[in-house]
Amino acid sequence: MIKKLVLVFIAVFAIKSYAQDGTASPYSFYGIGSLKFKGTVENRSMGGISIYTDSIHLNLRNPAAYGSDNLAVYGKENRPVVFSVAGSHSRLKLKSDAGEDKLKSSTFDYLSMSIPLGRLGIGFGLIPYTSVGYKLETRNSDLSLNERFRGEGGVNRTYLSAGYYINKNFSVGVDVNYNFGNIKNSTIAFDYDPDDGTILQYQTQETNRSDLSGVSLNFGLTYKAMITDDLELKSGFTFTPETRLKSRNQRSFGTILFNPDTNIEFPVDTIEADLAAEGLDETEFILPSKVSIGAGIGQPRIWFVGAEYTFQNTKNFKNELYGDTGVDYENSSTIALGGFIIPKYNSFSSYLSRVVYRAGLRFESSGLNINNTSIDEFGMSFGLGLPVGNDFFSNANIGFEYGKRGTTNNNLIQENFFNVSLSLSLNDRWFQKKRYD
Repeated sequence: MIKKLVLVFIAVFAIKSYAQDGTASPYSFYGIGSLKFKGTVENRSMGGISIYTDSIHLNLRNPAAYGSDNLAVYGKENRPVVFSVAGSHSRLKLKSDAGEDKLKSSTFDYLSMSIPLGRLGIGFGLIPYTSVGYKLETRNSDLSLNERFRGEGGVNRTYLSAGYYINKNFSVGVDVNYNFGNIKNSTIAFDYDPDDGTILQYQTQETNRSDLSGVSLNFGLTYKAMITDDLELKSGFTFTPETRLKSRNQRSFGTILFNPDTNIEFPVDTIEADLAAEGLDETEFILPSKVSIGAGIGQPRIWFVGAEYTFQNTKNFKNELYGDTGVDYENSSTIALGGFIIPKYNSFSSYLSRVVYRAGLRFESSGLNINNTSIDEFGMSFGLGLPVGNDFFSNANIGFEYGKRGTTNNNLIQENFFNVSLSLSLNDRWFQKKRYD
């Protein structure tokens, strides 16, 4: 156990030390940023489906997964305690009518733990939920600078979950999440000398900061049943009610010294705005409700294939402070298809036969509508579950995803992305009945 805990903390330290901004997407400008959390590495390697559950992998999207049957190898007395930690690295190629650019970002994805307590299972951990990280510029018809936008931050989530194993078919669960974080952004509207058209040395910068906090819930249900001697049906359902996050806001206006040759900005002085007089010092972010449902079939410990549909009432998203000029929100949805195959999970002679091979596809409507154009996303993924140790339970998971978001139509940006994710899922048995006094 000590060795496994040491591995977890080393992994967290390495990921945090390497991490840069959580995203480089220009679409993180909107709302509370780009959704960072899309499930475990195992989920994402199968197109994002979260309907498959077992006793040795965490399922962070459906809390009912914490309540599961005990393992036969443990004499039906218990199931393992699971630790999981993950990080990812993304490469983006941005394309527009004006040109192309390449960016990259790395981030810590989650740190989680589950503990079995009979029919009950509990889980807790930390998840970066959304991420903001953009640097954008607009230019005039003569290609001179018009505006510059920058943003960073995001929302993190710490959670406590419980799942209860009702019987061999049904489990139910609930997540209680505390959301917290901050989003910072700045805007410069460049001014020019009206006489000779040269850019002014002194410019004005507007800076905003929102500190967010609030509690959200997520309810889950799983159902499984053997439909033949060899085939098992697995299905899942989750519902997240609408959530209101409190936002404490600050706004300031500052004078900066701008060097057009080096593109460097030097702050000179700052004046704080009186948001209380406008009733904007404390506002609310309305996070819309979400529902997902899915099902799949497979042969236990050999293969599985399934599909999942997620709908979010994104049209109700509201940001009182910024108003999100230039964007409309519409309802979002995701269709995910995926599965896995294990050639021979208990093979002693072939390591490759014990590897889990995963693959999937997803089609997503993000809910953003910019310049009367819906921002859609497509991804195809695959991954490997690599056994670690001799207990058949601990594993390292690596996942790859290639896809695109957005379009170059209507002066927008298309992102082509390639993501690499890595997780450690470490299992151990804590509670054993004494055989002898």
